[in-house]
Amino acid sequence: MATFLSQSWRIDRRHALRAMGSCVSLPMLECMKPLHAADVPATAPKRSAFIYLANGVHSLNYQITTPGKEYQFSRSLKPLEKHRDVITPISGLHHPGSLGHHHNCIKVWLTGGKLGPADRNTISVDQKMAEITAKYTRYPSLEIAITQESLAWTADGVQLPALRRCSEIFATMFEAPKGGTAVQRKALRRKASVLDANLAEVRRLEQRMGNADKGRLDHYLTSVREAEIRTRRADAWLDTPLPAVSAADRTRTNRDVAKTMAGDYFRTVYDLIVLAFQTDVTRVATFSLGGEGDAIAIPEIGITESRHQLSHHGGDPGYMEKLTAYDTFAIEQFGYFLTRLAETKDIDGKPLLDTTMALFGSGMSYGHSHGNANLPLVLAGGSGLGLRHGSHVDFNQGHFAGQCKGYQLDKPGEHYAICSRPLNPDAHMSNLLLLMAQKMGVEADRFGDSNRVLDV
Repeated sequence: MATFLSQSWRIDRRHALRAMGSCVSLPMLECMKPLHAADVPATAPKRSAFIYLANGVHSLNYQITTPGKEYQFSRSLKPLEKHRDVITPISGLHHPGSLGHHHNCIKVWLTGGKLGPADRNTISVDQKMAEITAKYTRYPSLEIAITQESLAWTADGVQLPALRRCSEIFATMFEAPKGGTAVQRKALRRKASVLDANLAEVRRLEQRMGNADKGRLDHYLTSVREAEIRTRRADAWLDTPLPAVSAADRTRTNRDVAKTMAGDYFRTVYDLIVLAFQTDVTRVATFSLGGEGDAIAIPEIGITESRHQLSHHGGDPGYMEKLTAYDTFAIEQFGYFLTRLAETKDIDGKPLLDTTMALFGSGMSYGHSHGNANLPLVLAGGSGLGLRHGSHVDFNQGHFAGQCKGYQLDKPGEHYAICSRPLNPDAHMSNLLLLMAQKMGVEADRFGDSNRVLDV
């Protein structure tokens, strides 16, 4: 098949670029040759999935109060009880850079970045993983979002676009290009020529600009460079056969599901991610269930309000009950994902879940007060990568003194304070992201604002 070495493409070594909708850096590109199945290791691949729930949770019904192995599942987390041996609920983590800035919660959830008025986001952990895994897969990563707000960010601080329609996701991964390979290659190379000319013209214009205008063009130039590499990567993979998909899997996933059928939609997306992992189309996936201001309603269980509306309940018992129902529903769908990973066999005959880490959670704890400490997080799977499960890992323990008397769910005001300010200032969520990155093979001793590696 064609590789980057057999083509005349020239790539600037300084660029951090996106390939097929995700971020790659040049060292990773050098590792992408040759792109064919013989390079895939015989052992089961390492994979990671990240699932985001907007606006936090109804923390009084979500919070687990006992640390360690003897913990009892809370009302909202009850659907995960059957997965006890393969999950780790985590309490007490926070992102220092998001404190007090609730609109940035989703933006920094996987980056650990600090976003002020003049700050640019940093690379998300899924894209750091993709730099390692992309040499084996057709797509470095898969970005899915109910709205357009993806969880993935490039090294240049550019948010990657997300897919939403299930049939579009399926076609992207498993459908042959219309008109055949030759037609597709011609179109890709024509696009590459246009991009080259476009970039050259902008560079000439840039020479006559002041510093302020040059800064405004920076994001645009990054997008052009990313599209350039995306085009070349697509060309390089055209001669690689698409993975075979069974009739049952095709029926299950190659369809459009209305957002008003939220459960069906969520499960179809989870099925698509499982299928992508099983066929090794990609090894990294993100799925956002909505942004802080636009998470969908779930009319099928009687929730016609948006999640944002429910999270700002003002103490209304009806809204609080619906928010708990929404939390439980989303967690139940995540449980379905874990079940599918557990029942799907990997290339070594073991469950996909053994070598797949899945992180479910939010960048906000309590939406009504925009509290973004004590983040709700559940880490699952990856026992084959060295993760140990079965306990509630609680970083609030040992830090209640002088601030509160522990979890007092019968005193909402005191518990909500735990969600608004970190009890343990050193418990950064980036420590967890660093752990996951290292388990995926990323050689790094820091990520985002990490101050150590989480021990799970």
